[in-house]
Amino acid sequence: MAKQPPGSGRGMSTRLKTAEGRSTASQRWLTRQLNDPYVKAAKERGLRSRAAFKLLEMDEKLKLLKPGLRVVDLGAAPGGWTQVAVQVVGPKGQVVAIDILPMDPVPGATVLQGDFQDPEAEQRTIEAMRGRADVVLSDMAPNTTGHQATDHLRIMALAEIGLDFARRVLAPRGAFIAKVLQGGTTGEMLATLKRDFVTVRHVKPPASRKDSAELYVVATGFRGGVMTAPDPL
Repeated sequence: MAKQPPGSGRGMSTRLKTAEGRSTASQRWLTRQLNDPYVKAAKERGLRSRAAFKLLEMDEKLKLLKPGLRVVDLGAAPGGWTQVAVQVVGPKGQVVAIDILPMDPVPGATVLQGDFQDPEAEQRTIEAMRGRADVVLSDMAPNTTGHQATDHLRIMALAEIGLDFARRVLAPRGAFIAKVLQGGTTGEMLATLKRDFVTVRHVKPPASRKDSAELYVVATGFRGGVMTAPDPL
């Protein structure tokens, strides 16, 4: 299911019908979108973003999601990863998506609007899970500046915020998946991950564009630690 989407590498490329009023960068982005097989496959399968295939491919390789698990999707909008999580964990699982931006409902998931760093929003997330999370997902990324060092610091800050949340709500043996940039996790974050998780690795799924510096840190086997989530009722 997560293999190369249909139609990749086949046929002729699609050109923009008009470039009037668009910058060169905008024209390049639109042309790439029009010819991206993952974009086309996402539309065909009713997925909200091509990013959904990144989670599908990582899950196919690492078996991160299983039926019945509790999953939290941080910074979930527009909801592609949430859709994948719901599909895999099934009706016996629980998926909670939270984003500071409004997000259309995803059948089978609880969608919350708010900043998960806010204690009230965190509590709402915990209550919606009805217990500790088995997996915390974060595909969050800030708007890029084009300055590599700045962009790395900004995306790592989001990953560290996500990790801090995960350490508070994950159940023992749980997993944390977050977007980072090439160069991987910072030394301090990597030390925390290795202390709190049995296995830590960096993954670049095929759906991640070759010219993109993004990677994903995948930490599995949460050892426990500081957790404020209540036990299941």
